[in-house]
Formats: sequence, C-alpha cells, structure tokens
Amino acid sequence: MDGYQASAEIRRLEQAQNKPRVAIIALTANALDGDRDRCLAAGMDDHLPKPFRSEQLHALLGHWVKHGKTGV
Repeated sequence: MDGYQASAEIRRLEQAQNKPRVAIIALTANALDGDRDRCLAAGMDDHLPKPFRSEQLHALLGHWVKHGKTGV
C-alpha cells in the first residue's frame, strides 16, 4: 500500500466509523507538476516536497495544529 492508497483508506475508515478527520501531509520526493493535486485528490490535506527546510515543516505543521485539523 502506498501513501495514496493509505490516505484513501484512512478517509474511508474515518467516514465509516464516524471519526474526526486527521490531517495527512505528504512528505514526498515528487515535485512534478500535478503531484500536489494527486495528493489532495487521494485525500491528503497538504504536500511538502523534498528537500525541505525544518522551517517549512514547522510552518506547515503549525498551520494544521492552529486550525484544529490534527484529529487529536
């Protein structure tokens, strides 16, 4: 199972079990046109291509925690 399939399965289980949505962020080496859209279409909430700086990761995680989308 790859990340796309895992994201779709997580979303399916959330709905089937009436669970809150957790944030799924793709950390991927793919930085081609359309990769972000593919991640979002699979049910992921965000996409951060590698290589990335720790500041970028911190800001992205801060965004999702701030908006209460962590599922915890």
